[in-house]
Amino acid sequence: MHRRRGGRSLFVHGLRLRLREELDFDAGLITAYGYEVYQGDERLFWYDDFPHPDDPELAATFPHHKHVPPDIRHHRVPAPGMSFVVPNLPRLLQEIEAIAD
Repeated sequence: MHRRRGGRSLFVHGLRLRLREELDFDAGLITAYGYEVYQGDERLFWYDDFPHPDDPELAATFPHHKHVPPDIRHHRVPAPGMSFVVPNLPRLLQEIEAIAD
């Protein structure tokens, strides 16, 4: 059984997490995701699993990666904490809490 879930969570200092996950409950897997973190109207970073096989910088965590400034749309870095087999939300919450402190 496949399900898609999404939502947003609000945090202190105007921080906001917008998330989308597609889940395969039968296999116990996340099949696709997107997590965006904002402060006010500014998007600080986002994670996604869209494959970029021609980018050798991302090979270590393929297809998981993080978009960061500058040029947030095109500047991608590896995302070692992201996974299809374990929940990603605890890691995201730790990252957001670190920004809020």
